[in-house]
Amino acid sequence: MSRLLEATYRAEQAHFWFRGLERFSQPLITEALHGIARPEILDCGCGTGANMKRLSAYGGVTGFDISEAGLRFAHTYNQRRLAQASALAIPFASAAFDFVTAFDILACLHDHEERQALAEMRRVLRPGAALLLNTAALPILRGQHAVFGNEVRRYTRSRLRASLERAGFTVSRLTYTNFSLLPVIFPIRLSQRLMGLSTPEETGADITVPPAPINALFSGVVAAEAVALRYVNMPLGSSLLALARKT
Repeated sequence: MSRLLEATYRAEQAHFWFRGLERFSQPLITEALHGIARPEILDCGCGTGANMKRLSAYGGVTGFDISEAGLRFAHTYNQRRLAQASALAIPFASAAFDFVTAFDILACLHDHEERQALAEMRRVLRPGAALLLNTAALPILRGQHAVFGNEVRRYTRSRLRASLERAGFTVSRLTYTNFSLLPVIFPIRLSQRLMGLSTPEETGADITVPPAPINALFSGVVAAEAVALRYVNMPLGSSLLALARKT
């Protein structure tokens, strides 16, 4: 986990994937927080703290991560409202937050852990408040990154919807993202599986920023997709983005 966080920290300011996630999620954040003057926000599995920094433009942000390394990185983003904890036992009072986010942690949890984590996220939300989730999608896209990121599963739209509804959420938006990158992602992941995936011990730093021209090209591609996502859901993609409300 420390290796993943370190690689993320090095890449997240420039990498097209992180730029895409920011563009994809921003309209849903705005929708979730509409009409709330000074919301209290919780970022579950806050990792390096980069998302906390972005969320702080909307209100007061608290974050927790199971990794001590993640919290150290978060301090470099001037985040101070931090706790070392697991999503299976969120160390905050019930109904304490107006908005909860969980970026790319659900795919790393086994089935019983997933249920417990979603129950905990629902518990700390105020009635009617929203949860924003991003998670890995489509089992056919499993590749070396899945090993590096300790993925247990990759979700389909129906699988994620069922998990959220079983946990007591009403799904208001659920879409694949990075659809525009599938022509690049799919052959890479397929070739990785055909050659054989490394073990967690063997895998290297999977998150690296591509050469500047390629990174700029892909950044433009995901920016265009983000515009389209304001109007339509994507039929496929390497990630799923969900906005759901506590019922």
